[in-house]
Formats: sequence, structure tokens, C-alpha cells
Amino acid sequence: QVQLVESGGGLVQAGGSLRLSCAASGRTFSSYAIGWFRQAPGKEREFVAAVRWTGGSTLYPDSVKGRFTISKHNNINTAYLQMNSLKPEDTAVYYCAARGPYRDRSSNAHEYDYWGQGTQVTVSS
Repeated sequence: QVQLVESGGGLVQAGGSLRLSCAASGRTFSSYAIGWFRQAPGKEREFVAAVRWTGGSTLYPDSVKGRFTISKHNNINTAYLQMNSLKPEDTAVYYCAARGPYRDRSSNAHEYDYWGQGTQVTVSS
């Protein structure tokens, strides 16, 4: 089992940056793919980024490609989402999720097994 805790959210002006962290418990973190998703009020949960269990091979939707970077560090049981050039439409609760063991990264939220509690990101214009 994997427990996930997100941190790093907050209020930032448009054009600014934030780095979200996803800290995992358990010795099996290295075998899990990690995804980041977000959900704004009144909207469906949206895929943001994913990385293979090895830490390589990433996946992004067009809406964040070139602005967001996901990374996975198996030696410290932590994944990050670096968010640059933030826009007001990036405002949402951000969740990290784990899929595995030894499953590939996915943009489908239903394919993830474990979820964190979420962290709020607010981008002001």
C-alpha cells in the first residue's frame, strides 16, 4: 500500500511558479507510476502529468506541456510537479496519485490505485 501527501500549494500571481511535492510512504514507491490531476470547482478531474515508475517517460496534456514538469525521485520517495508560467485557469485542487506496481503512466484517473488529499493552487490575474 502507498500513502501520498501533497504539499506546496498556495497563492501565486499569473506568470509565477510553484513546485508541488508528493511524499509517499512505503517501500514500494519505486514500483509505482505517479500522476498529477487537478479539479476546479464545478469541473471534472483533469489530467495534468504522469511519469513511469522508473522516473522516466513522462506524459502531459497540451494545456500544460512546456510549462509543467513532473519528476519522480525513488531514493527519497517523492514526486514533484514544477509549474511555471502559471495562468488563472490553472487554479484548482491538485492531487497526486499512484498506479502500480510496475504499471505504465496513464492519463486516466480511474486507472490509479492510491490518491493524496490534495493541495490548493490559486493563480491570481
